[in-house]
Amino acid sequence: MSDERPARPTIAEVRAVCQPDAVRLRANSEHWVADVYLRRISPYLTRLLLRTSISANGVTYLMILTGIGAAGALLIPGLPGVFIAAILGQFQMLWDCCDGEVARWRQTSSPKGVFLDRVGHYVTEGLIPIALGMRAAGFPDAGWMQTPWPFIGALLAVLVLWNKSLNDMVHVSRAYNELPKLADTKGVGAPQASGVRRLRSIARFFPFYRAYHSVELTLLALFAGIVDAFLGDLTATRFLVAALAIFGVITVLGHLVAILSSSKLRS
Repeated sequence: MSDERPARPTIAEVRAVCQPDAVRLRANSEHWVADVYLRRISPYLTRLLLRTSISANGVTYLMILTGIGAAGALLIPGLPGVFIAAILGQFQMLWDCCDGEVARWRQTSSPKGVFLDRVGHYVTEGLIPIALGMRAAGFPDAGWMQTPWPFIGALLAVLVLWNKSLNDMVHVSRAYNELPKLADTKGVGAPQASGVRRLRSIARFFPFYRAYHSVELTLLALFAGIVDAFLGDLTATRFLVAALAIFGVITVLGHLVAILSSSKLRS
């Protein structure tokens, strides 16, 4: 770490160093909750973390464990489970903000940190659909394994992970061909084909493709859990899992077509 950086920084100093425009203005890497409120909160937690010996990767491990906890909370029946999951989903993203801020302040950014960050998101967003499927089946009540919902939840997990991996496949493909890293700007993924552009514009009015992130999944689970409590059964959660699986197929196919018709894979 640079000697010029104080051991006990002010919030203004944390923001100046850890939240540069290169981070705040990212089009695809910055989640909307970070834009709306988490980046306002994270410097306060980051300042506390900087007073400890925890490393940036240590904070990422906390993010991973929090995400696993969010998935596990969905297995708690009734409203407590979905409330805890929604809260942990928010905390996971808060840790996700803080690990990068700690790394930027201490100048310890590394490939391992990026790798662990990816592991955290893949693990969380793979486990949440599985837990949702089990919840829809009535876990832990007897007979939950005799329903189709665990299978549908597992299928949904595969779709979510496929969708996430497509973005990483782009970066791997470019790296293998020694192409420069893609700029994280709004226009970089714009489809070149006019028909695909029109379909993408229409989809923005019903952005179902944004539902496959841990934050959205836990918030949707919370909403479905509240409806379930009102109805006295699991109808809303089952509807949510089925809808996510159906639209997940559309999302993966649409994402694949959008990448192939964009300039992302061109030299």
